[in-house]
Amino acid sequence: MTYDVVTMGRVGVDVYPLQVGVGLEDVETFGKFLGGSATNVAVAAARHGRRVAVVTRVGADPFGRFVRRAIRGFGVDDAFVAEVEGLPTPVTFCEMFPPDDFPIYFYRWPKAPDLMIAPDELDLDAIASAGVFWATLTGLSAEPSRSAHHAAWQARSRRPHTILDLDYRPQFWESGPAAGRAARRALPSVTAAVGNVEECYTAVGERDPHRAAEALLGLGPELVVVKLGGDGVLARTAEQTLEVPAPPVKVLNGLGAGDAFGGALCHGLLEGWPLERTLRFANTAGALVAARIECSTAMPGTGEVLAALAALAALEAGDG
Repeated sequence: MTYDVVTMGRVGVDVYPLQVGVGLEDVETFGKFLGGSATNVAVAAARHGRRVAVVTRVGADPFGRFVRRAIRGFGVDDAFVAEVEGLPTPVTFCEMFPPDDFPIYFYRWPKAPDLMIAPDELDLDAIASAGVFWATLTGLSAEPSRSAHHAAWQARSRRPHTILDLDYRPQFWESGPAAGRAARRALPSVTAAVGNVEECYTAVGERDPHRAAEALLGLGPELVVVKLGGDGVLARTAEQTLEVPAPPVKVLNGLGAGDAFGGALCHGLLEGWPLERTLRFANTAGALVAARIECSTAMPGTGEVLAALAALAALEAGDG
């Protein structure tokens, strides 16, 4: 099978509080959701009608069974999801203090199964032929996953829409400089890089969005997207610079917004839309999820995003 999107990397179970503005020690009820950045992006892309598969690993345990069932339930192919004996499926907790404080606690010990993906386990034909291949910086934090990612990029040979999500989580790395070195080694193998300001700083040592984008372009990608939170997004190619504002949103939980953005970005790129339209679409998808507690189950479909864009356009026209 040829896929529109193949993602590779982190998966787990999000155990998120159903109370907002409460520390974990005082939370009374939780919801259980599929989680993990690469997996959430897969779900988000599937919500836009894309044929999607995720390459990841789970533990041989009940949470692993939940993850596989949830992946299939969202219309994502789990053919490349395997169990790793002796390692538990990761669990993640968070706290929600809107609008901009969302502490997150990862339980990925002694080692996350998704870091056990080995090069000889990959279906390189499926990865090479996918319309989009999306991988994250987290996958470079340990072997054998690091070597598997480089094998995947070698198989794609810089095919268009080979995307690195700079998704930097300091908990997974020995240091920020180590993550930066891994990112700089990977960037010549990809055609697009996506990250927020701090993630771009980790990769290239620049916090100014324009200088960060310039530095990232200089390392190989043809498209760089710098996410600016409430200020929207900056995108750079060799030919153009775009700054697209974020739609207004009452943030409830900002943790899934970037993954919704990623899945929508994949869809826009595959549709061949102009970059500005793609970024507005992705921004709006992210805003919709930021207004919800959960991540995977909150991912909007194309119709919902287009309706939100139309409502925003009508509002702006009324203001004019």
